[in-house]
Amino acid sequence: MRLLERVSTLIRANLNDMVDRAEDPEKLIKQVILDMENQYLQVKTQVAVSIADQHMLEKKLRENEDAGRDWMRKAELAVDKQQDEMARAALDRFQTAAKLTQSYREQVDDQTAQVESLKSSLIKLEQKLQEAKSKRDVLLARHRRSAALTKAARAHTALGDQSKSAAFDRLGERVNQTESVASAEVQLLGDDMGDKLARLDRDAEVDRLLGELKTRRNLLTS
Repeated sequence: MRLLERVSTLIRANLNDMVDRAEDPEKLIKQVILDMENQYLQVKTQVAVSIADQHMLEKKLRENEDAGRDWMRKAELAVDKQQDEMARAALDRFQTAAKLTQSYREQVDDQTAQVESLKSSLIKLEQKLQEAKSKRDVLLARHRRSAALTKAARAHTALGDQSKSAAFDRLGERVNQTESVASAEVQLLGDDMGDKLARLDRDAEVDRLLGELKTRRNLLTS
């Protein structure tokens, strides 16, 4: 039966794996529970129908068993009255009833097995449904926690990206280089100013010495 195949698939389904593979676990869980509830109702209805069919077949079985016994009783009565033709007719009807009885007995056995199978599936599906409902919040919480950890790991990986780290290193090197150039320019500017001031001091001293020298020479020649 297709219904039992669908039910069997739902019963065997691993909820944990389904949630792990799902793009939208919350939507999946709701859909799985809805499917289970629908299948549960269908199986429950089918169980009721199958039990009704079983009762009908058992009734037909009893009717043909009674009919067979009745035709055998009539055949025996005809024999007692030495009415062979009537006995043959009764025995012919007895055989028909016996064949129908055997057929109904086999159908009752098959129907009984089907009812038991449906009942078993119904119980298992009910258990699976209760399991899904009880696990729903736990599974969703576990998935959300896993998603948060994954997002955090990806963020950490992004921060540790070598290309980005290298970019920061290059930026630092450029800043250091700029600072070095600026410092050198300031130092050169300071050195240049110092040289000019030193030259002024030297020129003044030379002028002073020249003046003293001229004064001494003038005194000697006068």
